[in-house]
Amino acid sequence: MTNQTHPDEGHELQALSAYVDGELPAAERAAVAERIASDTASAATVRAYEAQDNALRALFAGNSEPQVVVMRPRARQRYLMAACWLVVGVACGYLLHMLLPALAEDRPQFAQRADIAYAVYAPEQRHAVEVAASQQDHLVTWLSKRLNRTLTIPSLTEYGFQLVGGRLLPGEDGPAAQFMYQNADGERLTLYMAIVTRSQSKIKMLRDGPRTTYYWATDRVGYALSGQIGEAKLQAIAYDTCRELGGDPKEW
Repeated sequence: MTNQTHPDEGHELQALSAYVDGELPAAERAAVAERIASDTASAATVRAYEAQDNALRALFAGNSEPQVVVMRPRARQRYLMAACWLVVGVACGYLLHMLLPALAEDRPQFAQRADIAYAVYAPEQRHAVEVAASQQDHLVTWLSKRLNRTLTIPSLTEYGFQLVGGRLLPGEDGPAAQFMYQNADGERLTLYMAIVTRSQSKIKMLRDGPRTTYYWATDRVGYALSGQIGEAKLQAIAYDTCRELGGDPKEW
């Protein structure tokens, strides 16, 4: 059964509320006061209205600025909201856990390090390398010892690039080597080598602005060829370099 307020009753409540707020004309106020005096229900309603007014005045006592009342959710609502956020957090964590390994596989750390190393050292004119190409035997022996792996410096003369030299760099899990090449127009390429945990025979590409890096891994050595000479030409050089360093074209 639904409780409904009779129209006369609603009018009486409005009159009582206006009485408490001092909004009635004098004649009507006197009539309402007389009804309150003779009707216990009306008197109780007025006392309730007055109590509410007193409570509001006490709440905002001494405050000259308008107050903003923040409606806080009930305890049950707070628990439901917390549970929803917990579910969302767990779901996001699970998705990241699933996606991050795939992203790491598509763009390994050694390829990113190679790209950054190219951006740092390729513009250098006086300190582009630590050991010049005139000391190539020493350069190969030194870097092979530091990486604990016999390294080979591929020749890129058929593409017009000559060896400038090389340097030792920090890798993700130990030392890394960078060899730099330059052509007659002053364009430079770098070949980055670092020890990796697993091979990646297929040659992949990393692009960052004007720089392009082709990378692969053979026999637990990660290789990355970086430059700004156009993707098609750089790709051709990367494939020949990969083949010269032991990569199998059948696996590309």
